[in-house]
Formats: sequence, C-alpha cells, structure tokens
Amino acid sequence: MKSDAVLDDVEILSGVLSSGTPDFDVDAARALLHLGFSDEQKNRMVELADRGNRGELTPAEQEQMDRFRRVGNFLALMQSKARLSLKHAQKARD
Repeated sequence: MKSDAVLDDVEILSGVLSSGTPDFDVDAARALLHLGFSDEQKNRMVELADRGNRGELTPAEQEQMDRFRRVGNFLALMQSKARLSLKHAQKARD
C-alpha cells in the first residue's frame, strides 16, 4: 500500500470493500451488475477522451473526465465484488 499522502480514491474504496463481510446478498449483487453509465454519459466520455487525445481538454473538462474515471473505477470494484458474491453463493448451494 502507498503512503497515506498518495492514496487515491480507488485504493481507499478497495480497502473498504475488502474489509468486513466478503459478500453481497444475491439480490444486491444482481442489482449492482445492472448498473452502468447512460448512453449520454458514454457519449460524453468518448467526446472527452477524443478531445484529451488531441490535447484540447479545458481544466473543467479534465476534471469531468477524472470524475467519470473515478465513478467508473468505483462501479468496477462494486461489480467485481458482486460477481464474487454470486460465485460464492453458487458454491454454497452446490
């Protein structure tokens, strides 16, 4: 783990998700797997990525891109834990 001064949001959330009980209940896990960005948000992220690749992002657009990235990383962590929870629940039933 990095020093406290350089921890980013994803590392902090990863620690939160790995502590305590390892599983979501089946219904919560399934619900989490259905979450995602809207088409409008996806289009905006593509637009921002294209502008970023051309070096044309304003500071406000960079901040917006960073926010999309943080939310996406958080969602990925939650969905990963949800998939593990479903796998664990399946093994418990077998």
